Amino acid sequence: MEQLIHRVEEWVRQQPIEQIYVAFAVLIFTISFFGLFRVLRRSKSNTILLAGLSGSGKTVLFYQLRDGSPHLGTVTSMEPNDGTFVLHSELEKNGKLKPVHLIDVPGHSRLRPKLDELLPHSAGVIFVVDSLDFLPNCRAAAEYLYDILTKAIIVKRRIPMLILCNKADKVTAHSKEFIRKQLEKEIDKLRASRSAISTADIANDFTLGIPGETFAFSQCRNKVTVAESSGLTREVSQVEQFIRELVKP
Repeated sequence: MEQLIHRVEEWVRQQPIEQIYVAFAVLIFTISFFGLFRVLRRSKSNTILLAGLSGSGKTVLFYQLRDGSPHLGTVTSMEPNDGTFVLHSELEKNGKLKPVHLIDVPGHSRLRPKLDELLPHSAGVIFVVDSLDFLPNCRAAAEYLYDILTKAIIVKRRIPMLILCNKADKVTAHSKEFIRKQLEKEIDKLRASRSAISTADIANDFTLGIPGETFAFSQCRNKVTVAESSGLTREVSQVEQFIRELVKP
């Protein structure tokens, strides 16, 4: 062991001082890089936002994911419902599970700016749509969705979004494919009308889609998927799957 140390010392003495400085700098950079990488991995967000129009069922969904109960009679929400918890369906699972920070953002138009404060800290957005009363609210839902999808933070960080067609258990509920197509049509109209006033479109940071082509969610820079759920009947498996893809156990 002593001979090895002696040889290393002799080798170091024979090296040009500049070469030793470079090697030392590379070593420090490597250690710093991997240290920063580990910090960034640890600090990955576990926050998921529930957004959508008032009455779409966001608050029922929040309670269902947290407690396994819709909490009927206490679902009106004018303040964000905010909680950090292990999903109710996972409570009996063995092993360590990472808690999810779920925030139900009120859908009233006056309270939507709260979403702007929360987006920079989010891992994903669940946009809840009422499948039952979809057609009367299609335009309003499309406008809200358009505003979210064109925000700089969504585009630059490519924050994934799930368009969740809630209340799908009802017989007269519209299918997720119908809802997706109608929302794409409405957003296409919005895109055309807002681009027509060009510089006056100061409310949105980015434009959507590909110029000259009919809009589709597949053209968004962030990943947008569509799924179905029913907060009242506990059919929330697709929501939980979306959450766990972003917040790893």
